[in-house]
Amino acid sequence: MTAPAPIPGLSAIADRYDVLLSDVWGVIHNGRESFPAACEALARWRAERGPVILISNAPRPSAAVHSQLDALGVPRQAWSAFITSGDATRVLLGARAPGPAWAIGPDRDAPLYEGLDLTFAGPDAAAFISVTGPYDDEIEGPEDYRQRFEKAVARRLPMICANPDLVVQRGDRLIYCGGALAELYERLGGEVIMAGKPFAPIYDLCLAEAQLILGRPLDRSRVLCIGDGVPTDARGANNQRLDLLFVASGIHGAETIGPEGLRPEAVEALLAREGAQAAWTMADLAW
Repeated sequence: MTAPAPIPGLSAIADRYDVLLSDVWGVIHNGRESFPAACEALARWRAERGPVILISNAPRPSAAVHSQLDALGVPRQAWSAFITSGDATRVLLGARAPGPAWAIGPDRDAPLYEGLDLTFAGPDAAAFISVTGPYDDEIEGPEDYRQRFEKAVARRLPMICANPDLVVQRGDRLIYCGGALAELYERLGGEVIMAGKPFAPIYDLCLAEAQLILGRPLDRSRVLCIGDGVPTDARGANNQRLDLLFVASGIHGAETIGPEGLRPEAVEALLAREGAQAAWTMADLAW
């Protein structure tokens, strides 16, 4: 397995690619503030090279997340289109209407269900589970759901998970996401269905959007994925046979960033341990 090559900035490989599929949380913001150098790099790419498609495991439709990016200071010039796990998941949810669904997640994720004609119920009466994350991700984790999940598994309820991420950075903290709950449910013997990264449906949507913007057939060898998560970004790019630029300072930063900055050998070891690979690596996304 070839080790990822460290690069000083996106400009070093700009001539190799026509399209970027960039992760959002951990690459261009941390949930509290945007990263100016990363935003500038994407804006320059879009102006000088081609489309930038943001690909996020946010469990809401992309239109509902635009205002969050604006509030965090991510300029609209930094992206051409935005595709979320919520966009891909709505197709799965709509096929199961009217449910009822046991919806697990915070109130802010309610836009996921708008216009789907779903009904809702608790775990004892639901036909399936839809999870976007813990009800309160500031204090809850997977173990808070174990007893309820054991009962749902006994009822053979399938779970649709709208956010496959296990954890995400919020400021300087890691918080649990829907994928962590889905992982526990699967360990307990439950069926889990996902459409976000690293699974194919979200990539199908992104590549179709990129081709539409390009206005010509897409050459997959000239598509570069950017991400900081091995289970989602790296596996998703690898499954799609797309090149990956691994941003080391995200959720794996404690392992891959040292006092002197990027530790390429640690990035290589991390990816090898997980059976994943990347073509390139940087500490933080920059031009």
